[in-house]
Amino acid sequence: MLILGQDPYPTPGHAVGLSFASTPKTRPLPKSLVNIYTEYESDLGLPRPGSADLSPWTDAGVMLLNRVLTVRAGAANSHRGYGWEDITGAVVKHLAERPMVAILWGKQAQDMAGVVGRDRCILSPHPSPLSAYRGFFGSRPFTRANELLEAQGASPVNWDLSGQRDGSSCGEEASC
Repeated sequence: MLILGQDPYPTPGHAVGLSFASTPKTRPLPKSLVNIYTEYESDLGLPRPGSADLSPWTDAGVMLLNRVLTVRAGAANSHRGYGWEDITGAVVKHLAERPMVAILWGKQAQDMAGVVGRDRCILSPHPSPLSAYRGFFGSRPFTRANELLEAQGASPVNWDLSGQRDGSSCGEEASC
């Protein structure tokens, strides 16, 4: 299972190496993630998570990858065309050699649909505030991903983030 995004959050301290994720203590939550959580609630009927930590999804077998792996602070898309797309494209091509489903959010991610196979992709606009109302909301990506996984004979993803910590009770020495 793959969720493919565009590039890391450009706000210093927000990017953690997993697309759309941030640290448990990040406040306010990044706006794209707020929109993802809005769709998560609507699609799955689960309570809205209070943390930006998406590592439980990686533990459940979801790779959270961006097409571009770095940005200049405060400048979204600033490292597009620097070669990251070749690297992440090779990763996606390798993943596509096995049963999988890819959620491709935004045009840059959707460029990989031909590599994965359109029948194994869920395509929708990026969850950013600029485009979420153009088809991201109501796209039901989590339910549709599980349906496609099951159709391939694979286990569905447990998307439930309700057991995660919100970072508010994490002491300096706690690993949250």
